[in-house]
Amino acid sequence: MDLNSYAELAVRLVNTAGAGGQDGDRLANLDGLRNLVADRQHLNTGVTRNDLDELRALRAEFRAFFAACAAGDGEDAAARLNALLIQHPVHPQLSGHDDQPWHVHYTDSGSVADKYAAGAVMGLAVRLTDVGINRFGLCQAAGCPGVFIDTSTTSTKPYCSDRCLNRANVSPFRARKRDEDDGEAKAPTASA
Repeated sequence: MDLNSYAELAVRLVNTAGAGGQDGDRLANLDGLRNLVADRQHLNTGVTRNDLDELRALRAEFRAFFAACAAGDGEDAAARLNALLIQHPVHPQLSGHDDQPWHVHYTDSGSVADKYAAGAVMGLAVRLTDVGINRFGLCQAAGCPGVFIDTSTTSTKPYCSDRCLNRANVSPFRARKRDEDDGEAKAPTASA
């Protein structure tokens, strides 16, 4: 069972709010929800407006969990996950689809939102116990609401995506270049 992919469901959901420097809410309508679950066969059929509303609310809950972790508040992070585990109970079931070997889904019953929530919450809970709260972070790029699970060996990842990393690196470079150009323009020129 790939618990990382279940935990990544939470990251993916939170990051529909415009993470990675992308403008706009990518979970604003049912098409956005369909895109969110397009690669998950057990989630990508029968999406409803109610699923959309429930997942938008869950997105806020997950963001609060990541914020608690980023603040180093393990008590709050655990309390949030425990409340979500109660709200979205897990019913493990063996599943075989898409010519894959038998594997466990955390739930194959209920609405799309129920299935998404149960898997994501359980994935976060297991990852939290495996790696601790310091691996769950908020993107440090200006204006980005993204979150991430740091899987680096150094545990120092500050951005949710390569796009945010590149933006953060380019911004100081451009500022230095502008300062250099302004300095050259202001420098007195020698007359012959």
